[in-house]
Amino acid sequence: MTKPDPSQAGLAALIARAETLYRETDLPSVSEWKERTGGLAVGFMPIWAPRAMLAAQGVLPVGVVGGGDVEIIRGDAYFQSYICHLPRSTIELGLNGSLDCLDGMIFPAICDVIRNLSGMWNILFPGKLAHYLDVPQDFDNRVGGVFFRHDLEALSQKLVDAGAKPLTDDALRESLEAYNRNAALVRTAYELRRTEPWKVPTHELYLMMRAGLVLPVDDHTAMLKEWLALVDADETRRPMDQARVLLTGSFCEQPPIGLIRTLERAGCYIVDDDFLQVHRFIKNDVSLDGDPMDALVDSFLHDALESPTRYVAEGEKGADLVQRVEECDAEGVLFCAPSFCDPALLDQPMTVAAIERAGIPWTAFKYAENTGQFAVIREQAGTFADSIKLWAGA
Repeated sequence: MTKPDPSQAGLAALIARAETLYRETDLPSVSEWKERTGGLAVGFMPIWAPRAMLAAQGVLPVGVVGGGDVEIIRGDAYFQSYICHLPRSTIELGLNGSLDCLDGMIFPAICDVIRNLSGMWNILFPGKLAHYLDVPQDFDNRVGGVFFRHDLEALSQKLVDAGAKPLTDDALRESLEAYNRNAALVRTAYELRRTEPWKVPTHELYLMMRAGLVLPVDDHTAMLKEWLALVDADETRRPMDQARVLLTGSFCEQPPIGLIRTLERAGCYIVDDDFLQVHRFIKNDVSLDGDPMDALVDSFLHDALESPTRYVAEGEKGADLVQRVEECDAEGVLFCAPSFCDPALLDQPMTVAAIERAGIPWTAFKYAENTGQFAVIREQAGTFADSIKLWAGA
């Protein structure tokens, strides 16, 4: 009788823990952290947030990415029907008490809907911090840099007014170092998936990244270290004849985990994606030299991923996507965007044109965070993967 591999049991337990955190919309782990530390917890919407700055002030940054399949009862009364699902479910979580443990919310400039959501939050929850983080679209340090630093300093003061510690250079530098360590492990995980995607299923990587939205950074770093060690020790995962695809368009409202699993079961190795961009929005370590706030601002201006939320001042829209396809050896592109997502869907015709000029196969579909039926998407993705494997060399 073969003895069970303890590394597989440990890996399964760790993934189960991450999935539990993923499904807990009422944030019990955040409540526990607040009770233990007495600190503030502040939520942020997807894409990017100055997490290192919050942590340096004793604040736990908490990613709020909608309610998934939570039933919308009151949230639909606050927004029109022809926008994405995310703001309605976020309002629902606020109104049903799921986000009561949060002392405030940060709304980065993603689109007009999120701008309106920040105003709605101010009206509905007047006793809590609410900040619209108006990120720059001019990346000159003398213009966008000055503007952005002023915005971050204004947010920092709001946190102090809410009970957080004043920001110091030493604390910010120490926090940036902690987030650099975390980001290095995130890059390691994504690189391992690129080179050996059978070892790192995307649904599993996604759950590990979701855990990082609610855990303190050092706890998430320890979790990633443990997970990577267990993945390395697991000898049961073997390569399969699947199509290597890059998935793009899901940077804000997140797809349900069932959709990610469906794409993998349809024959796709997702070797790059734009899920939960906050973990990879800054491509390299933030400098620890000089003024740490200047370093934080500079990293956003000059070392950030291309995104539909950022203006491309020079070059061709979609050129960065073509480069990413080449770098991860993808055989095709899945344009996977939420319904009514203006930034993603307005960008898509330009990025599709760039992909077609490069001769890269692609297909497109839409979803909502509460999508529950995946049969049509599975058939489409499966046909796309089969066509790549059968006809890519024709």
